[in-house]
Amino acid sequence: MRRIDLNADVGESFGAYTLGQDEAVMRHITSANIACGLHAGDPCVMRDTVRLAVTAGVGIGAHPGFPDLTGFGRREMEMSERQVEDLVAYQIGALAGVAAAEEARLHHVKPHGALYNMAARDRRLADAIARAVVDIDATLVLFGLAGSALIDAAESVGLRTASEVFADRVYQADGALVPRGQPGAVIDDPKLLVERAVRLAQDGTVVAQSGETLELRSDTICLHGDTSGAAELAARLRSGLEAAGVRVLPVGMGE
Repeated sequence: MRRIDLNADVGESFGAYTLGQDEAVMRHITSANIACGLHAGDPCVMRDTVRLAVTAGVGIGAHPGFPDLTGFGRREMEMSERQVEDLVAYQIGALAGVAAAEEARLHHVKPHGALYNMAARDRRLADAIARAVVDIDATLVLFGLAGSALIDAAESVGLRTASEVFADRVYQADGALVPRGQPGAVIDDPKLLVERAVRLAQDGTVVAQSGETLELRSDTICLHGDTSGAAELAARLRSGLEAAGVRVLPVGMGE
C-alpha cells in the first residue's frame, strides 16, 4: 500500500501576533516544521508548538530560515556558505533544546522559504545546510524539494531524506516551483488540491504549468499552515488520501 507523510509549517506566531491554526492543523498532519525564531516564531511559541506536537504524536522538525521577520523569510539574502551553515545549526540547536525540555527530540529538518528555494538550486548552499544537520544529529531526516540539489547534498553526507512535493503550488517544467509572486502560482481550490495530492501520493506525478506531466519522488506533501482555512484543508487532504488507500504516516514510521 502506498504511504506518504503530511507536513505543515507551524509555530509561526510571534509575540502578540497569531498566525495559522496550529492546534487544529496538528490533529491531521504527521510532521510539524516548527519555526525557530528568525523568520517567525519566538521561544514561547516554539515551546508551545513542541507541546502541541508531542500531544498529537506528530514528528517534530526544525524549520530554519533567513533572519528576516519583516519579510517572513521569503526574501533572498546573500550569505556565505559558512554563514548559512552556522545559521542553520543555530536554529536546529535552539529547537532541539526546547524539545529536550519537553522530553522530546527532533525528527527532521526542513529549511524555510527563500533559504529552501535557494538551496534547491544552489549546491553550495545545499551542502552547507546538509553539513549543519549532520554535524548536530546524523539521524535527522532532511526534507527538500523533490529532485533538488538539497536532496543530493543530504544523500552525499549520508543523511536520510524526504523528497517533498506540493499540492498547492504550480510546478515549472524543470520541477522547480513557480515563484509565489507570479499569477496562478498558488492553488487554493480544495477539491483540486486533494486531487493533486492523491495523484502525487499514488503515482508520483503532477501536471506542470506547461502542461507536461512530471514524475517526482513523493515522500511527504506540504500543507502551508498560514493558508486561509488550513485546518479544514488539512482534514480534507488527510481524509482524501486515506480514502484513496494511501497510508498517512511520518517518514520512517511503520517501515
